[in-house]
Amino acid sequence: MSAVINSYRDLNVWQKSMELARMVYGLVKYLPREELYALSDQMRRAVVSIPSNIAEGYYRNSTRDYIRFLSLAKGSLGEIETQLFLCENFGYLKSEQISPALTKCDETGKMLTALINNLQSKIEKKESKK
Repeated sequence: MSAVINSYRDLNVWQKSMELARMVYGLVKYLPREELYALSDQMRRAVVSIPSNIAEGYYRNSTRDYIRFLSLAKGSLGEIETQLFLCENFGYLKSEQISPALTKCDETGKMLTALINNLQSKIEKKESKK
């Protein structure tokens, strides 16, 4: 029996992305002050856009729009992964500090892909019936 989805807040992928946002916000506190308006600001914006796009897409009037917003969320996910690696490469954060966030990125990415594929499949089935 599947769970009832009454809101984007019921989506596991949205919940995971919110956890990721909390994790990243915790990590940017360790970045040097000179990165306050550069890398840390970019990281905060990217990670916030993931659950935001999931929510916005949920309330769009078409499945195609929803998929587009989920794809934007995936793009922001790729951004945050890259930025975490940059933090490690620049020596701002250690591998063990970013590892949990990268794991959460991977989980969130897989869930986004599954949701996009599921929605795309529904569109294709609907179109094949025409």
